Amino acid sequence: MLANQIQADPARFRVLTGDRPTGPLHLGHLFGTLQNRVRLQDMGVELFVIVADYQVLTDRDVADRLRETVEGLVLDYLAVGIDPERATVFTHSAVPALNQLLLPFLSLVSVPELSRNPTVKDEIAHSRQSSVSGLMYTYPVHQAADILFCKGNLVPVGRDQLPHVEITRTVARRFNERYGPVFPEPEALLSAAPVLLGTDGQKMSKSRQNAISLGATADETARLLKGARTDADRHITYDPVNRPEVSSLVLLAALCSDRAPEEVAAEIGDGGAAALKRTVTEAVNEFLAPMRARRAAYGADLAYVRKIVQVGNERANAIADRTLAEVRAAMGMDY
Repeated sequence: MLANQIQADPARFRVLTGDRPTGPLHLGHLFGTLQNRVRLQDMGVELFVIVADYQVLTDRDVADRLRETVEGLVLDYLAVGIDPERATVFTHSAVPALNQLLLPFLSLVSVPELSRNPTVKDEIAHSRQSSVSGLMYTYPVHQAADILFCKGNLVPVGRDQLPHVEITRTVARRFNERYGPVFPEPEALLSAAPVLLGTDGQKMSKSRQNAISLGATADETARLLKGARTDADRHITYDPVNRPEVSSLVLLAALCSDRAPEEVAAEIGDGGAAALKRTVTEAVNEFLAPMRARRAAYGADLAYVRKIVQVGNERANAIADRTLAEVRAAMGMDY
């Protein structure tokens, strides 16, 4: 079992993960991916965290306020416990050799394979652009380059992202078959991450503006949760199928207080939506308080934050240059 292998020999694994800098990270990210990254880092797995700034352009005409957003993303990483002494945090656009891998990798997959990718189809359906750029179709292959440039062999994902890992495995396998063994075929580490709804009852999302960001103040958090959707039944229960909005709030309180959601719901009982929101607000604010303190401390020294990215970029560039040299040699292009 993969989890047992990681536990037995964490140093054998190298993880590539990251985010597009399209807005602040939120509680959905925290419980969905960020905590798992910190867990793997603390186990001794080598962690690479990419700030995928080029990929902002997959579904946007321009990348607005990018420097501010990138720095905010790094502040969120530091706040939740990503350790720059043990993890490499870097930006996509700063690693030319990584992006150069896109060209040979694109030759290894067909247009129909890219068009069938369910994540691409979903991104196209929700795109902010009037027409989709070619970059959107290369998105899965660009992610393959992200993973393979550092020879990542472990990718923590939810089930909806499995097709991306499969494209990466396909690219690695076809390259090795055509040119000789260079890349590992990375394994997907499935996350049992809870699905949290936003304050409007839809999936929590940066673009829907229905999320509680990690950088929100305690007062902002209280205001957002006060406006969260519930239902007309005063008795609070945990029933995700029939009461999704109420159950998502119960789950959030449970995650923040390390309790079972059924226990939280039973404690609130007939207190209704007001008691539920009060419980959630207290749990979230208490849980986020130390992270907010760390974020504020790092935010007071942005020169240090920029230095972290600079050092990460230098390390990522050195690795990408070596990998590209291997690729060129394997393809007979090292002239």
